[in-house]
Amino acid sequence: MAKSSNVTWHAGSVTADDRAAIMGCKGCLLWFTGLSGSGKSTVARALEAYLVENGYPAYVLDGDNIRHGLNGDLGFSPNDRKENIRRITEVGSLFVDAGMITITAFISPYQSDRDAARNHLKEGQFFEVHISTSLAACEARDPKGLYKKVRDGEITQFTGIDAPYEAPKNPEIRIDTENMSLEQSVEALAQMLKSMGILNHS
Repeated sequence: MAKSSNVTWHAGSVTADDRAAIMGCKGCLLWFTGLSGSGKSTVARALEAYLVENGYPAYVLDGDNIRHGLNGDLGFSPNDRKENIRRITEVGSLFVDAGMITITAFISPYQSDRDAARNHLKEGQFFEVHISTSLAACEARDPKGLYKKVRDGEITQFTGIDAPYEAPKNPEIRIDTENMSLEQSVEALAQMLKSMGILNHS
């Protein structure tokens, strides 16, 4: 429940369609989810670069970066994870309203939280992207050395090991970075955006 009182929502005169006409695309939220080390941030950044190079406004909201500032007060308990996703959903929806192709890269392990994020946006604005790389491959990569710390007992409540990860049931797209190159991953995502009518110019 909101603690703020005596506040009123102020609607602007500029519509989403007005922004889309100027920017050449519709604002949307691409919600990347997957295990640590699955390639979420790598694919997200590559997609962002592709979109910008082709004249579309895009921005990545990265899980680690957000925890440096906005969500720096949150840990990794189930309640903190839920609040982490709630806050980024609110930020992401503002970016979408501004007309940006917004890309989040969060583990976001719980289906209910991802569903809540979807329900917060309008129909056709939210796309769940499952970076479906296997746990074995993620642990073999271990780019941040986190899996080793988990196995050594230095980290607990780590998603996929001793904390749950609920894989998406019906994502808009699955990207398996074990079997798809970075270029193939970006191309698949770009084609999805085109087919959904998000990208308006060629």
